[in-house]
Amino acid sequence: MAVPTHNSALDLGGTFTLTAPARDIETTMNLPGDVHHALLAANLIPDPYFGENEKTVMWVNETAWSVEGQFTATDADIDGFLTLTLAEVDCIATVFLNGEEIARTDNSFVRNDLDVTGKVLAGENTLRIDFDIAPDVAKARADAHPFPIPFTKNYQTNGLKGIHMNFIRKAACHAGWDWGICLMPIGVYGTMSLRKARLARQESVQVDQAHGQNSVELSIKTRLFAFAHGEVELEHTIDGQVIADRLVVEKGENVFTHNVTIKDPKIWWPAGQGEQPLYDLTTNLEGEMTTRKIGLRDLNWVVEKDEIDHSFKCRINGRDITMMGANWIPADAIPSRATPAVVRDLLESARAANMNMLRIWGGGQYEPDWFYDLCDELGILIWHDFMFACMSYPSDRTFLKSVETEITQQVRRLSHHACIALWCGDNEVIGSLDWYPETKADKERYIANYDRLNSMLHRIVEDEDPVRRFWPSSPSLGYMDFSDGWHSDTRGDLHYWDVWHSAKSFEAYRTVNPRFASEFGFQSFTSMNVVETFAEEKDRNPSSPVMENHQRNAGGNARILETMTRYFRFPRDFEQMVFLSQIQQGLAIKTAIEYWRSTKPRCMGTLYWQINDIWPVASWSSLDYGGQWKLMHYMARRFFNLVNVVAVPQVTKVQTNSRGTPVEGQLPDQIALRAINDTGKAASIALEVTAVKVTGESRVVFSGNSAVGPDAAITVVDIPFADLAENEFLYFVWKDAQGNIVGENDYFPKPYKAYELVGADIRAEWSDRDGKAVLTLEADKPAFFTTASVDAPGYFSDNAITLLPGRPVELTFLPRHGQSVRSSDLAGSLKVQHLAETF
Repeated sequence: MAVPTHNSALDLGGTFTLTAPARDIETTMNLPGDVHHALLAANLIPDPYFGENEKTVMWVNETAWSVEGQFTATDADIDGFLTLTLAEVDCIATVFLNGEEIARTDNSFVRNDLDVTGKVLAGENTLRIDFDIAPDVAKARADAHPFPIPFTKNYQTNGLKGIHMNFIRKAACHAGWDWGICLMPIGVYGTMSLRKARLARQESVQVDQAHGQNSVELSIKTRLFAFAHGEVELEHTIDGQVIADRLVVEKGENVFTHNVTIKDPKIWWPAGQGEQPLYDLTTNLEGEMTTRKIGLRDLNWVVEKDEIDHSFKCRINGRDITMMGANWIPADAIPSRATPAVVRDLLESARAANMNMLRIWGGGQYEPDWFYDLCDELGILIWHDFMFACMSYPSDRTFLKSVETEITQQVRRLSHHACIALWCGDNEVIGSLDWYPETKADKERYIANYDRLNSMLHRIVEDEDPVRRFWPSSPSLGYMDFSDGWHSDTRGDLHYWDVWHSAKSFEAYRTVNPRFASEFGFQSFTSMNVVETFAEEKDRNPSSPVMENHQRNAGGNARILETMTRYFRFPRDFEQMVFLSQIQQGLAIKTAIEYWRSTKPRCMGTLYWQINDIWPVASWSSLDYGGQWKLMHYMARRFFNLVNVVAVPQVTKVQTNSRGTPVEGQLPDQIALRAINDTGKAASIALEVTAVKVTGESRVVFSGNSAVGPDAAITVVDIPFADLAENEFLYFVWKDAQGNIVGENDYFPKPYKAYELVGADIRAEWSDRDGKAVLTLEADKPAFFTTASVDAPGYFSDNAITLLPGRPVELTFLPRHGQSVRSSDLAGSLKVQHLAETF
C-alpha cells in the first residue's frame, strides 16, 4: 500500500544487491520491484512465459533471497522523529537497518510504518531485507493447524505442486490459477521511504459526503500518529477553501474531523452518464503534504423487497444505473511489469468498450493508489473484493489480527475515492465448502470458521467506512445467508458458469434471470500474434504440450473445440481455429449480456469474467496479455452500447427432456426486438429490420419509430420466425432523431454451421482524415465477423462486423500509447478475415 508523496520523505528506492547464498547468486535489483524481473534482466532465468519455462524457473520461489542497499541521510533528514515505511513487502521477510533487526513482515497487503528514530545515521546507512521461502512457511502453518484447511483446487491445474496460500497473505493467484502461471514472486512493490516528522505523521485521510440540494458537505477525517504529547498544525485545502487548525495530540493514534461545504458542486458520474470532475484535497501536516482527488457523488445500493424477491442495484446521484463491465485480475504475473502506462491502457480499453464498473477479484491484490486515481478519472466504478478466494482460511487470533490490520489500512487508504462502489468480503469462499472432501465432511465447523473472518470484515467496514455497503461474498444472497448463490437468480449477485463448466449451450444464458450477474464467462485462445510469442511453429496445435501449458483450466482446449462443433463448421487450420475461438467467445457473452440487459430493471448489472490476462494464455479475457483487443472486446463495445436494440428469441412451448431440462437448439416461435436505454434521458429511435439471405438478397420486415424512456427496456416489435426463409437472418439498424446511426446488430436463428455461407470479395481502401487513418471495407456478398488487423499497437473503431453488399463500413484506427499513425504506415500489414474463410 503506497503512501502519497510528500516533501518530508526520503525515497529509499533504487538499486539494491540481490543475493541467494544457497545458490551462489549475486546480481542487482531495482526496488520497488520483484526478483523474477531482476533475474530476467541479468539473464539468469529464461522468459517464464515462453514454452514450458514456467517449470524451469520454479526454483526461484523455492529459494531464500536477500536484498541489500545503501542510502545517505543528512543531519537535516534525521532531525526529528523518523518512520521507515515499507509497503507491499512480499511477503515473509525480516528487515534490518544498519545490521539491527527492526521488523518481521508476513502480510504483503499492509503498509509497515516502523519507528526508526535514533537508528538512522548521518551519512551512509544499510537497509537489508531477507525473504523466507513463502511456500515452506505456508505448509508449516497448514501442518500445525488443528484441523485441515485445504488449498484451492485451482493450484492443481498447473501441473505443479499445491501451495497453502490460505495461510499466508499474498495474492492467491501468484501460485497459479485456472488462467494463471505459478511464479510466486518475491519483492517489495510499494512505498520505500524514510519519513521525518517534528511530532506526528499522517496515517490516513478519509472523506465522507452528505449531498444537499445545491451543496455537498464534506466530513474530512484525519488520522495522525504522534510520537509524543504536544501540539501540531494541520491544514486542508479544497475548492479554494482552507481549513487550518492547531491540534493537541497524545502519543499514539489521534483522529480529527473537519467539515467543509462545497457550494454549487460539480457532480461526478460513472462513464457514459456524465462528467468526472475531481477536486484536489491537499493536506499539510507541518510540511508533510498529501493530495487526494475527490469526486462528489451520492452512491448507495438498493437491496429491498420487490415483487420478485429483493432488488440489487446501484443508485448514483438519484438514478438506478445499470452496471456494465468485467472482472479485473492483476495486470501481470511479474509485478514490475504492471506499470501505470500498462494499466492505464487496459483501463482506457474498458472505458472505450462502454464499461462503467470493474470488479477487483478476491484472488488478486489491492491495487496501487494510482490505479484508483485512474478509475476516478475515467469514471470506472470498482466492486472491491477483499483478498480471499475459492478456499477456506484460518480464523485463529494471529491470522485475524493480521487481516484486521490489512483491511483497516486498505479501507482507510481507499475510501475517499469516488470509484469505490462496494466492499465485498470474498470471492466464492462460502461456496467452496462444497468443493473439498474435508469441508464437505464437517460443513458446520467450516461455516463457523468462515463466519469468524467474514463478520470481522463486516465490522471493520461498518466502523471505518459506514457510508458504503458491505456485501458478504460474491456470489451471495445477502447478509448472514450461507446458502447457494450460484443457482438462485431472484436476489443478490449471481455467478453463472454452467455454459462453460457444464458445457451447456449459449441459449442456457436465457434460462436464468439474475438481479446482478457478477461472474460468468467463456474462453477463447489468445490471438495468433500472441501465440507466436510463446509457441514455436511446431507447437501451434491445441493439444501440444506448450499449448496445453498455456491453458490452465482442466479440459479447457477440448471444451473450446467441442463447442465450436456445435455452432460452426470445423476450422481448416490452427490460425483459423484461433480466430474462430474468439468469434465463439464473443458470441457466448453477447448472448448472455444482451438478454440480461433486456430484462431491465430485473437485471441491473453484468460483469463478465474477465477483462485482462496476467500472462499469454487461453482464457476468458477480452483483452490479450499486453492489452490488444480480442474480438469479444469489440463485441463488448456494441453489447454495452447505452442505447441498444437486441434480439430475444421467444419459445412458446419449451421442449424438455426426461430430467425436465430444456432441449437445446429449439427454434423460436418469434423474435422480440427489445430496445434498451441506459441513459437518464428519453430516447427516440427509428428502427429498420431487414431479413437478409446469406447470399445477399434482402427485404425490409419492419420499419418504425419508438420512444424508449430513461433507464428502460421495451419490446419494439415481434418478428414471427415462420416469416423467415431457410437461409435468412435478421439485420437491424437504429438511428436517433437526427438520423444518425446509433447501432447495428444481427440475429441468426440457427447455428452458423447450418447456413451455406458464400465466399465474399472484400475491398479495402485507406484514407487519412483529421490526422487519423480510416479503413473503408466493402463486400460483394455478406461477410460475417469481418475483422481487420494491422501490426501497429491500437484498435479499430469497430471490428468483427457484419458486412452487407452495398453497405460500405468505415473503421477508424485508434493507436495506443498516444502514438500517431498514417494509413501508409498500416496498409502493408493489413489483414482482413471473415467467417466463411475459416473452413
